[in-house]
Amino acid sequence: MRGAGARPPHRPAVAVAEESPWQLVLLVASFAVTAYAGVRLLDDDDALAVAVWLVGAALLHDLVLVPLYSLVDRALRPAGRYLNHLRIPALLSGLLLLVWFPLITGPPARYERTTGHPPPDYAVRWLLVTAALFAASGLWLLARTRGRTRVRTRRGQGQGRRSATNERSPTDH
Repeated sequence: MRGAGARPPHRPAVAVAEESPWQLVLLVASFAVTAYAGVRLLDDDDALAVAVWLVGAALLHDLVLVPLYSLVDRALRPAGRYLNHLRIPALLSGLLLLVWFPLITGPPARYERTTGHPPPDYAVRWLLVTAALFAASGLWLLARTRGRTRVRTRRGQGQGRRSATNERSPTDH
């Protein structure tokens, strides 16, 4: 007999497909789109450069960034229950940096030729979005802690006297 939190037994893909055929269709479609993107990406003359970039990115992530994430997370542990109010804006800011890194560090020379517009200052915009994320997180934390303080204050007002329920014996309840 399994416990309440036990994981369900492994089911083969055929059983999943019989249960929900759309799941199998979506899985096959995602593999088809991935294969198409891979063929298009590696079809250029720079296939070796793309492969080197992918391997380098994986190595950089595993050997440099994961230990760095871990060290920063460990350094922030004293923040306790407020830690997620730092983690979430930092995660979103890092994700924005990752996606827009080429433009944040300085758009390529062909940017203006291609778009016909001078490049905006993406670094300043990224810093403003990051500041807004941390400010929103701080406001959310403030709202949460003020709400808890009000509840504690209301509970503390009636501590000097006992309520009618507490004065009755347990058999009267």
